[in-house]
Amino acid sequence: MTITVARRLAVVIVVGAVVSASAALGRVVLAAQAPEVSAPVVYVAEVESIIHPVSAEYMTGTLAEADRANATLVVFTLRTPGGLVDSTRDIVSGMIAATTPVVMFVTPSGSRAASAGFLLMLAADVAAMAPGTHIGAAHPVAGGGEQMSETMAKKAEEDVAAYARTLASARRRNVELATDAVRSSRAFTETEAANSSPPLIDLIASDVPELLTKLDGRTVRRFDGGTVVLRTAGARVVPVAMTLRQRVLSAIAHPNIAYLLLSLGMLGLTIELWSPGAILPGVVGGVSLLLAFFALQLLPVNFAGLLLILLGLLLLALEIKVTSFGLLTAGGLVSLLFGSMILMDSGVPELQVSSRVVFPVVFGFGGIGILLVRLGLTSQRRAAVTGVAGLVGQTARALTAIEPGRPGRVLIRGENWQATAAEAIPEGARLQVTNVEGITLVVRKD
Repeated sequence: MTITVARRLAVVIVVGAVVSASAALGRVVLAAQAPEVSAPVVYVAEVESIIHPVSAEYMTGTLAEADRANATLVVFTLRTPGGLVDSTRDIVSGMIAATTPVVMFVTPSGSRAASAGFLLMLAADVAAMAPGTHIGAAHPVAGGGEQMSETMAKKAEEDVAAYARTLASARRRNVELATDAVRSSRAFTETEAANSSPPLIDLIASDVPELLTKLDGRTVRRFDGGTVVLRTAGARVVPVAMTLRQRVLSAIAHPNIAYLLLSLGMLGLTIELWSPGAILPGVVGGVSLLLAFFALQLLPVNFAGLLLILLGLLLLALEIKVTSFGLLTAGGLVSLLFGSMILMDSGVPELQVSSRVVFPVVFGFGGIGILLVRLGLTSQRRAAVTGVAGLVGQTARALTAIEPGRPGRVLIRGENWQATAAEAIPEGARLQVTNVEGITLVVRKD
């Protein structure tokens, strides 16, 4: 009996061990076969510039990269005074076509998304703002800086207003306020935008981490009517920066930089005309002018201001070749100053040339002009030192005796000249030239 019980106990123990091992092995196999759940990926791109072709290329490129990586979300942190309507339309088209949901987030506090930035907010799947920010003021202006006729201004206004209504309606945002932002240049704080009915924006957040927390589990309606539930808890944030080429071109497309490049280009060419063969000023000037013309294509340029600047620089260049006793310099400085002040035709401060840049450039060119005038006047007052006129006032030595009415020979600067005098001069006397009559010197005793 004791042996039988012991055998049964041993069998139970063995069977239990086999079952436990099988269960453990099954858990291992199931764990190995279960798919690994990866953390969601959120692309974050910073847009702090005027909306122009370079920024449009950067934003659409980010959307394409996020689609290829099957990212959960793309967040654009937006700070812009506005920009070009064509570039805005390119970005909006990219946002609509993207498979990845897009968030436009105006941040940090004190920032704004005006004009073109407001249209981007309307087009986004999610529009968010940080406390102390504002959006709006999307009234269109002429891109070339020219004064639009009343009819053209009305057509441009209606076109942009219809575009804003289309975007707001598709995103179920406040169509009336979107229209007012275009027609009446209205702007809205984050509280006004969020509390309007229907709202202009979806939520308010202080920073990107708080934004992702509030977006987790949120159902987003896409432009085509479909819905997506966002899963952003524990998301891996991937920052997307501009390429070196984009950073350089974006920096050039700034009013102050474009103005400096234009001034530097004209100065370089002026120096090259002043000192032909210097090469370096001409090369730097040519490259600067080409870069300036590229930048001016992206900015609301007033062509009258541009022509005044070119005229002013031309007058300063002519001062090198033409003696005007400062008149060309004065006219050039006046033309340069007024041209610089009206170069950028925009009511947005960020799209205007700063007076802190204009005045140093104008004063710098003025100093160069004054220096050229002073050098010109000094050279005119200075006695001639070359040619026949340069002989007057020079000392000579009599090679032969000179009698009144009978010329003799003198040595001056190693040359043998015929000379006459009103007095008798002995051979070897030290003389001074008082005049030159043809090929004969008029001398007197020194």
